[in-house]
Amino acid sequence: MRHIYECPVRWSDMDAFGHVNNVVFLRYLEEARIDFMFRLARREEPSSFTGGSVVARHEIDYVRPLVHRHEPVTVQTWVTKLGAASIDLAYEVGEDDPAVRPYVRASSVVVPYDLENERPRRLTPHEKSFLEGYFDDSHLG
Repeated sequence: MRHIYECPVRWSDMDAFGHVNNVVFLRYLEEARIDFMFRLARREEPSSFTGGSVVARHEIDYVRPLVHRHEPVTVQTWVTKLGAASIDLAYEVGEDDPAVRPYVRASSVVVPYDLENERPRRLTPHEKSFLEGYFDDSHLG
């Protein structure tokens, strides 16, 4: 299962070349990740991810340009690796139609974080259970 987030494309997302700036795609991923890990996960268990999390790594492949449009772009998010204290997420930014090539393919390593003690922490059983529902490593090499 994948988390689907409909992200608006804002006029201010465009760069001088008339397409979405490369840095803006990281914001799209962030919006989708926050919706996934904070809104959706907390709907199932209100204490999920309240301790915080940090991004340890991003990797992004720009497949084709995205120009301004009034329709939102679809950001799919899923889990490709789940450790005791880290989560590997994959993303595709594209259309609802899987036959259409995405604009971006990306991945992030997210680390649950204890904000009070300023150090990584382990996933709680509820967090791990939630994330397992979105696990799919079938697209990995």
